[in-house]
Amino acid sequence: MRLDKYLKISRIIKRRTVANEACDAGRVTVNGKPARASYEVKVGDIIEIAMGSHPIRAEVLSVNEYAKKEEAGLMYRMLS
Repeated sequence: MRLDKYLKISRIIKRRTVANEACDAGRVTVNGKPARASYEVKVGDIIEIAMGSHPIRAEVLSVNEYAKKEEAGLMYRMLS
């Protein structure tokens, strides 16, 4: 699944266009490397998002095409 779509479905970022723009601006890294919106997300990837004053780090636990609001939080684990 594309990185921008994963960020939207997992509800880490609310809108896909915002996720796409963050990737284009170089604010999203996967496993320590800058990632484009078209990057294929895999289980075990570490996603870092530098938006605002506090960066977000999350580990990918599952990649689902669809997720209900209650299940979206189970797709990733927040890291310190």
